[in-house]
Amino acid sequence: MFATLVTRPLLIIFLTILVNLVGFGIIVPLLPFYAETFGASPLVIGLLFAIFSLCQLLAAPALGDLSDRYGRRPILIFSLLGTVVSFVMLALAHSIAMLFAARIVDGLSGGNISTARAYVADVTEPKDRARAYGLIGAAFGLGFILGPALSGALAHVSYTAPIWAAAALTLVATIMAWLWLPETVHRAQAGAGNPFSYLPALIGRSPVRHVLTIDFLYWFAFAMFQTTFALFAGRRFGFDAARTGYFFAGFGVLGAVIQGGFIRPIVARLGDKPTFRLGLVFGAVGLVAAALSNSVTAFTIALVPLAFGIGFGHPTMASLVSRVAKGDEQGRVQGAASAIESLGRTLGPVWGNASLQHFGEATPYVSAAACLLATLVLTIGFDDL
Repeated sequence: MFATLVTRPLLIIFLTILVNLVGFGIIVPLLPFYAETFGASPLVIGLLFAIFSLCQLLAAPALGDLSDRYGRRPILIFSLLGTVVSFVMLALAHSIAMLFAARIVDGLSGGNISTARAYVADVTEPKDRARAYGLIGAAFGLGFILGPALSGALAHVSYTAPIWAAAALTLVATIMAWLWLPETVHRAQAGAGNPFSYLPALIGRSPVRHVLTIDFLYWFAFAMFQTTFALFAGRRFGFDAARTGYFFAGFGVLGAVIQGGFIRPIVARLGDKPTFRLGLVFGAVGLVAAALSNSVTAFTIALVPLAFGIGFGHPTMASLVSRVAKGDEQGRVQGAASAIESLGRTLGPVWGNASLQHFGEATPYVSAAACLLATLVLTIGFDDL
């Protein structure tokens, strides 16, 4: 039955986003090692991750509104082209300033995922959208398996080889969108306006404020883990870019197995909030175990509960956000949550990498575990979740 849902526009948008995310997945494990060749400190590396999220946060509302006004197709093509340009800038960089310029260009043009979600809403009926959005989720999962694996394979050639591959793949995605992706009749809005304009009113309501605080701490914690992984593994176990890419890919496979085989029956049996709490506990245990690990084997074992934490936490966090929205404000609450999450992904890398630089490689993982435990405390006794 799912095969009948996959129309040509959905198939093209899936392939476009998949190819784009493979390119993105190539960069994540590689960037810290590449930046170090320019003399970047861990703090500067954290800022390189942060500036992308900050620019994406600032640009997303405008790109969403432009998508509503001028169409999904041109904005998606513009976003993909911006990513291609940023990767070329990254590969040709001769200074840290050029690295920052490349990340800024990528962030400011990075409206492709939100535009793709609006496109899916345009070309599907409401009853089919949940399954259709699963295609984008599958693209994320595959992208973060294939991308790091490709990064690991090409890093043996040079640090710039994976970046050129990412640029080429994103260019392929751009050409696919240009040639085959039709424009849509809009049924949904990609932009809900500037989230900071309506955020104060939403925060004024206790249930929404509580959930957004939980949302911020959750993404702050996992941004610390993701953006310090390469430096942690490099300092503790001597990982190079290739081995880091392979570990990222393996972690992605484990996450896909957990989300594909465990999350639905667990949520059906326990409910969203208990599953989210379970994810927080698993995540905190995995992070502390990783921080204490003194061998690659111990580190690998520690990643298993951490993968369960992410697999249980990510989808249920999104569900909990949706539950505090009134029927006519779902778009605004989701927009506010996206802004808060982007803020977490902006500040998390800064603290994570700065603490690694000044206090040792275990500090970001311990900090992230503490954030998850604080998040767990915030969920206790809060019946609105």
